[in-house]
Order: sequence, then C-alpha cells, then structure tokens
Amino acid sequence: MASLASSKPHPHLLDQVLVEDNSFSKTLILNRPKQLNALSRQMVSRLFELFLAYEKDPNVKLLLLKGNGRAFCAGGDVAAVVRDIREANWKSGAEYFRKEFTLNYIMATYTKPQVSILDGIVMGGGAGASIHGRFRVATENSVFAMPETALGLFPDVGASYYLSRLPGFFGEYVGLTGARLDGAEMLLCGLATHLVPSAKLPLLEEALVNLDSSDPARISAIIDEYSERPYLKGKSAYRRLDVIDKCFSLRTVEAILSALEKEAVNITEDWFSAAIQSLKKASPTSLKISLKSIREGRLQGVGQCLVREFRMVSHVMQGKLSKDFFEGCRAILLDKDKNPKWEPSQLDLISDAVVEEYFSKVVDEEWEELKLPARFNLPGHAIAKL
Repeated sequence: MASLASSKPHPHLLDQVLVEDNSFSKTLILNRPKQLNALSRQMVSRLFELFLAYEKDPNVKLLLLKGNGRAFCAGGDVAAVVRDIREANWKSGAEYFRKEFTLNYIMATYTKPQVSILDGIVMGGGAGASIHGRFRVATENSVFAMPETALGLFPDVGASYYLSRLPGFFGEYVGLTGARLDGAEMLLCGLATHLVPSAKLPLLEEALVNLDSSDPARISAIIDEYSERPYLKGKSAYRRLDVIDKCFSLRTVEAILSALEKEAVNITEDWFSAAIQSLKKASPTSLKISLKSIREGRLQGVGQCLVREFRMVSHVMQGKLSKDFFEGCRAILLDKDKNPKWEPSQLDLISDAVVEEYFSKVVDEEWEELKLPARFNLPGHAIAKL
C-alpha cells in the first residue's frame, strides 16, 4: 500500500504521483494509467519537488521510479500544453517545458541512484524521466520510442544528448523515424542498463528497497541477479547497423532519405520500409531541426543540450517559424485523422537559415532562457555528462 509523502500539496497532485516509503528508499509511481501516465504539469512539479527533497534526506539511499498500468510513461501531456497555449499564450506552454527540462537535468546529475522500471511504454517525456537516471530496467513488455517528428516537434527532454551517444548513427535513426524498440534492443544500444523478465520485478523491487546502500556497484549486482540475456529478433533493425550508419551518417535529411530509397532495392525487411514511410510522413521542419539537434548534441554536455532544446521548443511553442506542432497535435491527438498538413510540405522548401533560427535566442525582452540550477558534490558519472 502506498503511503504518501508528508508534505501537503494539492490532493490531485498526490493522486498522480504515489510514494511508497521503504526502509532505505522511496518508490515513486506515476499514476495516470488511463492516460498511459502522460506527464501532466502537476506531475512534473511533484516529481521535481520529491527528487530535490529526497536528495537532501540522508535516510533515502536510492529512488525507484515506475508506472501504474501498461505504461511507464507515454510522454509529456502535449495535448494539455496546446490547450494552455490556446487559452493563454505560447509562454504558458513553454513554461511546462522549462520545468520538465529542469527535472531532466536534476535526474541526469542526481547524487543518488535512480532505478527506473520500464515495464511497458517509454516514449518522449517518459524517456526523459528515465534514461538520464543511473539504472534503466527494461522487460519483455518495454516499447521505447521518440515519436516527436510525427507531431511536428523534435526529440527533446535531453534526447539530443542520449540519442547522439548511441552506437554509430543509431540515434539519428531512432530520433528521426520514431522507430519503436523492444527491451532487448534498448539494452543492446545502451538505452537500458538491464533486461529483467517482468515476472521477476516484484522480487527485484523487494531486494532493492531493502538495500541499505547507495553504492551503484551493489545496486547493479542485485539487478544482475534477476537479469537475462537479450534475445535480438532476426529482423531487428539493430542487426543492420551497417546500413543505418551508411544512410543516417549523411549530412542532410534529403541525403538520408535518398540513400534509404537506394538501399530499399536490396532490403525488404519491414523496419526498413517503415523507416522510409515515417520520414515521408513526418514534419519536414521537424526532421531538419531534429537532425541538427542530435548532431550538435554529440559535442555538448547534457546541460548544454537542454538549454539549446529549450530555445528550440520555445520557438516551436511561439509558432512564428512554423505551426507544424499545432497541426500535428490536431491530426494525431485531437481530431485523430492522422493526416497532418505540414507547412512547408517538402524538405527542399526549408532553408538552412530557417533551421538556424530555431537555435537562436527568442526575440522577446520578457522571455528568459533556461537557467539550470547549480549542482554540487556530484558523483563521477554525473560529472562526465557535463
């Protein structure tokens, strides 16, 4: 039975993030199962508050984060963000991302181990709430994706940091196409640190919550006891890193798509045709800014990536350069006709100059850039991300 934390925020907040008090740890449970645990503004605020409080509490050795129902977390509640923008203004929507990206930074630089149990859907903002943490436990039920280009957005929540660090150019493939990965693929590419059968999760959680230690080696050893070797499907995209690297290493989205279409003569696997179709259906603007973002992320620390991504998402929310995000949300989430009308509609109609504007400061005297909190006494793995 979940016992709620002692501070007293609005009761609605408590319902959306449950807290189990354990002897040496806290288990945080994302609790919007009907919405696949999509992160509401209230959930982001509550998680931010709890992570900061538990970092200071010497009695808390580690944090477990998991979801209620068939999803860990299907992403940020972008439909609510669009509603906020329509009812107020673009800044209201962008403020959601300010808080979310700051939470992602706290997680990336957390001084205590975070163990995320990814037993189900992990997409978008759900990836941001887990991949930055020290341990990510996938299962046979895990489904990972960064589907933002189909929505007129881009892989955010620090994705330009972690996607750019996947083997070869696998991150560009995942980020541009929105391809879905299973637990074995997550483990092999590095998005997950362990693969545990879902039937063993109760035993794993019991062992972790009874551990009086923050030592990552001891935590990893416990998870290892319940882990299994990954079984990679015969037609997995991860078996064709050679082709993915050949195509997705190219400089432009146009060149990537052209190379894929040439390779399609020899490759008949479903994942390959799906990748081509996803690129053709996605927002052309989103594809171009996403590629540039991931490429820049290769040379930046996680904080720099989040600050840059906040600039980008502020431009997207403002809607001056493109309204594709609002059209994508209409077509995919609201009207659900799955037929967005992108503007511009073709890759060759989007100039490099327009792409560059997404990476520049928003011209608005009242708008502040993302200022990340100072972090102290960081462990070595966190320092390495900076």
